[in-house]
Amino acid sequence: QVQLVESGGGLVQAGGSLRLSCAASGRTFSSTAMGWFRQAPGKEREFVATISASSTSTDYTDSTKGRFTISRDNPKNTVYLQMNSLKPEDTAVYYCAAGRRISFRESDYNYWGQGTQVTVSS
Repeated sequence: QVQLVESGGGLVQAGGSLRLSCAASGRTFSSTAMGWFRQAPGKEREFVATISASSTSTDYTDSTKGRFTISRDNPKNTVYLQMNSLKPEDTAVYYCAAGRRISFRESDYNYWGQGTQVTVSS
C-alpha cells in the first residue's frame, strides 16, 4: 500500500507563489511516476503536471505551463509542485498521485493523496 500526503496549500493573493509537497511511503518511490491533479468546486478533476521516476521527463497542462514546475527528491520520497504567478482560477484542491509512467490520464495513476487546498484571491 502506497500512501501519499500532500501539504503546502494555503491562501495567497493573485501573483503570489506556493510550493506544494507530496510525501510518499514505500521504498519503490524512486521507480514510480508522479502526477499532480486539481479539482475546483463544482468541477471535474483535471491534470496539472507529471514527472517520470528519474525526473528526465515532465509534462504540464497548457494553463499552468511556464508558471508551475514539478520536481522530485527521490531520497526524500517527495514530489513538489512550485506554483508561481498564481491566478484565481488556480483555486482548487490539489492532489498528488503515483502511477506507472508519466501521464495526463487519471486512470494511469493507482494511488492518490487526500489533497491540499489552494485558494488564490483576486
